[in-house]
Amino acid sequence: MTTENIFLFVPNIIGYARVLLAMISFYYMPTNYMVASICYVTSALLDAFDGHAARYFNQSTKFGAMLDQLTDRCGTMGLCAVLAHLYPQHMFWLIMSMVVDVACHWIYLHTSVLQGKASHKFIDMSENPIMNVYYTNRTVLFWMCAGNEAFYAALYLLHFTEGPLIIGISIFRIILYLSAPVALVKSAISVLHLIVASKNLAIIDVNERKAAETKL
Repeated sequence: MTTENIFLFVPNIIGYARVLLAMISFYYMPTNYMVASICYVTSALLDAFDGHAARYFNQSTKFGAMLDQLTDRCGTMGLCAVLAHLYPQHMFWLIMSMVVDVACHWIYLHTSVLQGKASHKFIDMSENPIMNVYYTNRTVLFWMCAGNEAFYAALYLLHFTEGPLIIGISIFRIILYLSAPVALVKSAISVLHLIVASKNLAIIDVNERKAAETKL
């Protein structure tokens, strides 16, 4: 029986391309905003394609999901780190944005792994109608993620250029203003992930302590 090579699955190869593009983008961010922006945006957009590829080829894997999650988090974190240098007056908020994004997703993902199978004892955010749309509607999820990336990308570009003008207003500035509420809402959802994950982690602790007491 031939063993499948998970590392060569199509969605994972797309994931590797995303990582490479992000690295190229980070390298050029201080010196060439055009190359950096094209590579970063392409890497972010490919996030939509690896999921489709995984479903189309029936190649959804835990490795692929982890690769996708880490690429998303590290990509945004890398851009925010650059922005913190480009906009030192806003460094605190950019650092907080990195901390919230990484910490909230890490604890939520780790807690989900510890939970194992879904249980009625755990808090399920998908029961909330708003969060249910966020989790089940891929279009909504795509535009939420795209809006969040657009906010930071526009902020980066505006440091170097106003770009094309529409009725006398910079298109990058328009994107910045339109995407700012999306980025704010996504951060709020991340904090909600943190709260729910913390409560579910506490439930796991209580259950494990009860199980330990029964063995004494």
